[in-house]
Amino acid sequence: MSASTATPDVTVVVATRDRADDLRASLPRHEAPVVLVDNGSTDDSVEVVRAEAQRRERSGLPPLRLLQPGRNLGATARNLGVRAARTELVAFADDDSWWAPGALARAVEVFAAHPRLALLAGRTLVGPEEDLDPICADMASAPWGRSPDLPGPDVLGFLACTAVVRREAFLAAGGFDDVVFFAGEEERLTYDLVAAGWGLAYVEDVVAHHHPSPSRGPAASRRELLGRNELLTAWMRRPLPVAAARSARWLVEGGEHRRAVLAAAPRLPRALRARRHPSAEVERRLRVLAERGA
Repeated sequence: MSASTATPDVTVVVATRDRADDLRASLPRHEAPVVLVDNGSTDDSVEVVRAEAQRRERSGLPPLRLLQPGRNLGATARNLGVRAARTELVAFADDDSWWAPGALARAVEVFAAHPRLALLAGRTLVGPEEDLDPICADMASAPWGRSPDLPGPDVLGFLACTAVVRREAFLAAGGFDDVVFFAGEEERLTYDLVAAGWGLAYVEDVVAHHHPSPSRGPAASRRELLGRNELLTAWMRRPLPVAAARSARWLVEGGEHRRAVLAAAPRLPRALRARRHPSAEVERRLRVLAERGA
């Protein structure tokens, strides 16, 4: 990468915690300025970031800025990065993901041509084999079709580590929230952007790479966390009968679902304080998914 390949109209925001080895591999690949938020790492992640920042400065490459809130903020750490950015667009990446060469320059063009677009979900290639992430096939299937003023199929969800957002829209929607904290944090933000009339689209010629970190926790624990946060989002944004029925059904089902309900219970008062009236457009789209058996 050289200074001539920089993408000045977009900032990459990365949140990390105890992933020094992943950062060594991913940080040098970013073509745009980077704001990295460290969630209280106890390994040498901060030293890795500082070394990369110095390398970029010596080489005349887009800068890397480190933010250290001093504790684990979960997904809301990205909000700090977005506020610190000074570009119209923000591209998210995790410590184990990065954007393909030229992808962010293409994203800048797409946003400029589509003023209602708030979020672009990129095509995500997983691992050294570059397998297509299954969520991309779901998004490309276009169950709601394609709005004429958007650059690709309408979506009702995205992967946070491979999405580009319009900074203004992201902040107006409140960014990610600390009720869910981490895992599945995309859902509530998606609902609020759609409710506000913004467009979200899958654009497959904007490509990102994701090499899932080997230091991830057990899959079962992550499923329970995702279940907990799905319930919390339902209590915040779905009709109350829907949220109540799902919670009751999961309690009866037992297993991971029951554990997800029990984990959500302590956070339920906060979820209810953050509650908003359900969006008719969001509910319409969710009915389409239900009818398709998704």
